[in-house]
Order: sequence, then structure tokens, then C-alpha cells
Amino acid sequence: MTDKQQYRLLCQTEESIPIYSRDWWLDIVCGTNNWNVLLATKKNGEIISAFPYFEPCQGIITMPFYTQTMGPWFSPENSKEAYRKKVTQRQDILKLFISELNKTDFFHQNFNYEITDWLPFYWDGYKQTTRYTYILNNIKEHESVWLQMSSNIRRNITKAQDKNKITVKKNIPIEDFLKVQSQTFKRQNLNSPKGKNVLIKLIKESRKRKQGDIWGGYDEQGNLHAAAFIVWQQSSAYYIAGGGNPKLRDSGAHALVLWTAIKELSAITDRFDFEGSMIPGVERFFREFGAKQYPFFTINKGNLSLLNRIKIKLSYLIKNFSKANARNN
Repeated sequence: MTDKQQYRLLCQTEESIPIYSRDWWLDIVCGTNNWNVLLATKKNGEIISAFPYFEPCQGIITMPFYTQTMGPWFSPENSKEAYRKKVTQRQDILKLFISELNKTDFFHQNFNYEITDWLPFYWDGYKQTTRYTYILNNIKEHESVWLQMSSNIRRNITKAQDKNKITVKKNIPIEDFLKVQSQTFKRQNLNSPKGKNVLIKLIKESRKRKQGDIWGGYDEQGNLHAAAFIVWQQSSAYYIAGGGNPKLRDSGAHALVLWTAIKELSAITDRFDFEGSMIPGVERFFREFGAKQYPFFTINKGNLSLLNRIKIKLSYLIKNFSKANARNN
């Protein structure tokens, strides 16, 4: 059995593996044949750590679309074990992974915020950039979360409900969501995000697995004001993508959509991850929900040369061409 096959079996039973590192997610965002995994095991074969990675073309490891973090996963630790032993074991495992990763020309990954020790990478010449996400904890305590919000967010939620008569619906049409997402980027004079087909597949598969959906805020005339695509597992919910109608952006609907989703998801998990952002306006919006800032690491090594950039673009073109051919046949 290959390491990848073993990892697929592990994903079926191990709840602590983050959703971004689960095999079904990787199959969609990377393509079934474009991701692999490194494993560390005990002598009895038990997997104690895994390092999934996206390799769009040989020798280049990077991040796939709509995937905030990857990096190493470690099996839940024995709470009675001494801290120094835990750190030593993790660092030894990372050194083994690094010996394999060093065979590539370029490495770029965002590590999950729970990975706080990147020293083995530093010792081996890798570089690190700190990024931030915002997380709401204890979301089951609705009243407490409400009080932690800024008065501006609470005012927007109330305005959306009482003044603008916004109704939040779950399981809205994908086409409606994509339209307002596109409108948001157009308002900001930005190109629509790449990976539209990946996003559509994620929405469909997460709905099928009952691990994701789209919430949308509609007015009494049926106009969609704002929408959010969110996925979840027992440990956390994750805000993947959103958007709003630029002409209706002052209705307060975005805040109401997220607040409604957070309350509904509190039946499943006690944590909501806003997934960033490093953009000032977005960062402020998430922070005003009362979310706490969590740093995470972006780890890099090597330079993405012009030749390697061309290789990556060609790999995407070939993959899209193959899919189009398959549909036509």
C-alpha cells in the first residue's frame, strides 16, 4: 500500500486532520494525481504525522486554490508526556520531511495556525512570513459572541433585519453566489479569482458530504444582497468565499448572513475561522465580529523562475484541455 493510500484510510477515521488536508478536498483543489503525502510512522505502522503537498509539476510545491493552509499534521498528543519530549519528537519528524522536500526546486506552503514551531525549516535555510487569520471561539455562547461584536456590526445586523427586511437562506443557487462574488471583485477593479471550476466542485462536494453550504441574504423583492460559502468539520467552520451586490452593500446583509451562519453552525462546532485577511478593510470587518487574531506561517524555499512559472501555467492548461476533451467525448 502506498503512503497516499494509507493516508486516504487515515482520513476516513481521524477527525483531527484539518479539512484543507483531507483527501477529498485535495482531490478537488489539486487534482487526484497532483498531490502526495509524506508519512511518519511508529514501528508498528501507526501513522503519527503526515505532510500532504500539492505538486502541480515536478519539483514545484505550492498552494492550491481555495486552500488557506496545509503543512504538517501530527496525531493528538499524550497530555501526560513532557513538553520537551513532544517538541523533540515533532522536530525530528519535521527533519525527516525536510530531507524529502529538499529534493524539490521550489517550496511554498501556508502552515495551519496550530503549527507554532518552524525551527527545523529555519535551520535548513527556509524563509518564513507571518500572516494572520481571525477566529471566533465559543460560538455556542450566542449572547457572549453578540456582546463581543462592535456596535457597528450589531447595528448592521439589526438594520438588515428590521429596516431592509433581509431574509437569510441556506443552500442558495451556486449561480447566484458566483454572480455576487464576481460583482464584488469588479467593484474593487480586480480580476475575478481563478479556479472557478474548483470552487464549484468544492461547493457541490461539501454539500454532498454535509460539510459545506452557501448562505445568502435576500430582500422582499428577491434581490440577493450578500452571500457566503462556508465549510465545516467538528473542530471548526471556515469562511471560504463571499460576495455582495455593490449597489446594495450598505444594507447590512453581509453581517447578517455571517451571523446567521455562525449561529446555525454552533450546533456542529464551537469555532468559526474567518480565514484572514491581510487586506485592511476585510481585516477590520472580521475583527469587529469579536474574532481573535491568530498568526500562521508561510514557509518558502527556492525561487519560482520564469521557466517554472511557465511550467505551472502549462500544467493548468493541459489539465483544463483534458477535462474539456473528456466532456466533449
